[in-house]
Amino acid sequence: MFNYEAAFSRNIGWVTEDEQQILRSKKVAIAGAGGVGGVHLLTLARLGVANFNISDFDDFEVHNFNRQSGAFMSTLGEQKVDVMERMAHDINPEASIESFPEGIFENNVDEFLEGVDLYVDALDFFALQARKTIFKKCYEKNIPVITAAPLGMGAAFLCFMPGKMTYEEYFRFEDKKTENDQLIQFLIGLSPAMLQRSYLVDESRVSFKEKRGPSTPMAVNLCAGIAETYALKILLGRGEIITAPYGLHFDAYRNKYKKTWRPFGNAGLIPRVMFKIAKRIVAK
Repeated sequence: MFNYEAAFSRNIGWVTEDEQQILRSKKVAIAGAGGVGGVHLLTLARLGVANFNISDFDDFEVHNFNRQSGAFMSTLGEQKVDVMERMAHDINPEASIESFPEGIFENNVDEFLEGVDLYVDALDFFALQARKTIFKKCYEKNIPVITAAPLGMGAAFLCFMPGKMTYEEYFRFEDKKTENDQLIQFLIGLSPAMLQRSYLVDESRVSFKEKRGPSTPMAVNLCAGIAETYALKILLGRGEIITAPYGLHFDAYRNKYKKTWRPFGNAGLIPRVMFKIAKRIVAK
């Protein structure tokens, strides 16, 4: 027989009993239910968060096996949101989960963010338009946003809070006209430290044209650890919050941690130089 207090009793000590009930009442939206999205959902469910809106239009395939929580032989061909909703309910049968299997667009973004206390970004790297749509709406609705990018064998993290630097002010997408240039702009904004670059052993596996890149399960799990720690701090209103233009990047392979700072976002001199270098690499 499920009992909420017993199920999450081992959280107590790091959170109070009252704080655990606050987490129970909070609502989190997660767009993307694959790699980082799936592990975000399960980690937040184990933290005791009990209300979610989740979105993904994709099905599980064999190439998802290396990193995605819901990818098994038994789930091949199943829609990701259906599998992840089932897994989260297996942790907390009382959880309220609304799925958006069609993806997020202008016509449903308001519904997706209705009553939400926090948005956790888990969209595919190449899903630029959906990400712009959601981030813009989060800013309008004063919803905090966290995004953790799995890069190599590490994780880069950014947080956007109401009243602080916005997503567009940081990434400066409107400065670039082509989708390819905007993707490069997104990469250098996500990963100013580029800690992962030195140990990429096969550059042919990265293709902006084909919209694919290599991944590791370690990076996905590191993302969840960092992002859900911030989720706890934001939802409970305690602990220092580092927001854009500051960011965090930890790379376990390099044994390195960097606190990044881009005071003018991608409009600064260093990001502009990084953009030119990255564009030459992508062109090759």
